[in-house]
Amino acid sequence: MKVVFGIDFGTTNSALSIYRDGKVEVVDIDESGANPSLMRSVLYFNEDDEIFAGQEAISHYVNEGAAGRFMQSIKTFLPNRSFEGTEVFGKKYGIDDLVAIILRRIKAKGEAHVGFPVDSVVLGRPVVFSEDAEKDALAQQRLEQAARKAGFRHIHFQFEPVAAALAYEETLPAGAEKLVFIGDFGGGTSDFTVIRVKGGDFARADRRADVLSIGGVYTAGDKFDSQIMWDKVAKYFGRGVKYKGMGKDELFDIPHSIIYTLCQWHRIPLLRARKTREQIRLIKNAATDKRAIENLEHLISDNYGFFLFQCIEKAKCELSQQDTTQITFRERELSIEEGISREEFERINQENLSRISACIDEVISKSGVRSDQIDTVFLTGGTSRIPMIRRLFEERFGADKLENRNAFTSVVHGLGASVPLFCDNQ
Repeated sequence: MKVVFGIDFGTTNSALSIYRDGKVEVVDIDESGANPSLMRSVLYFNEDDEIFAGQEAISHYVNEGAAGRFMQSIKTFLPNRSFEGTEVFGKKYGIDDLVAIILRRIKAKGEAHVGFPVDSVVLGRPVVFSEDAEKDALAQQRLEQAARKAGFRHIHFQFEPVAAALAYEETLPAGAEKLVFIGDFGGGTSDFTVIRVKGGDFARADRRADVLSIGGVYTAGDKFDSQIMWDKVAKYFGRGVKYKGMGKDELFDIPHSIIYTLCQWHRIPLLRARKTREQIRLIKNAATDKRAIENLEHLISDNYGFFLFQCIEKAKCELSQQDTTQITFRERELSIEEGISREEFERINQENLSRISACIDEVISKSGVRSDQIDTVFLTGGTSRIPMIRRLFEERFGADKLENRNAFTSVVHGLGASVPLFCDNQ
């Protein structure tokens, strides 16, 4: 009996499927999480040389705070040549080591479920890790190295939107054929494909001829959160504050690099660098608003960027259901109660929306078919529920063609369904 794992290692969440006896099963990997089939792609290292992943990592971080080291959005660093790794309590970890810790935990959960070791895996990957081809290749190479370090010997890759298409295909009755546009929205990337699907026929050995076009853009859920941070919240941490240069009366803006880093939740830990913290201290002493710079120092020293961005993400999600909401956050002397409307959210994210819109048009154009020839639009990922994102597809294809099922597990189910494409002779 051939058993192969499908792993969707995501920017925000990860998931596991198991292929055996011609069937695919999505299994729970984090029983303490709100959705046991998902594990947050986060790590926490404490001073006792213990490493925790998923909800357990978050719980330890909440209880121990700045005493340890919390890491999130690790996937976004895969194409970054300058980020080879990091040092935690005197021990060096390469980027592939960090990913391997998460993959190893997921692998162990799967092996406990089936009752024996498994060394074969189909890994999901975005259409674009990076729009730079060399960086894109580097990211996949690092992900493969991580999988090997986690104990996998046979490693295959499948594009995430193609995996989503295969998951959708499994729901069709035998013989039913459709031309489908897949939109897969993750935390870091938005990926699209036009593919022919056929019910009862998903295990054909070669599907390349069925994929009419594929494309992606490095704009997704995290970018929308970052935009809210930039426009609505960063002012509490120094955006717009000026300071006097040393020995001068001239006023300067806070360096753009500091505010830019602040507005990307996975990059906030980089502000902990000694040189950067000293720079911020000097700025505070000459700042027009010392309180805001103190808030920035506390954010860095108390390591609460993760929780701040959770509040921002919560507000973003609420705007999918209601017209207005509040970004609410309290820490030390800082109290944020910042209102935001859906209209404002859409206005500040127009540039991000335009990038996604242009990519959708490009994928349709490359497919060689007209939008009215598409039978179904299958959307997956939390960002696909944002009203302005849905409108992009309604305008092109019509609201009646949109399907939005299993938003968080469609990709990982499809990775399991991909197994026969790679392992049909095993």
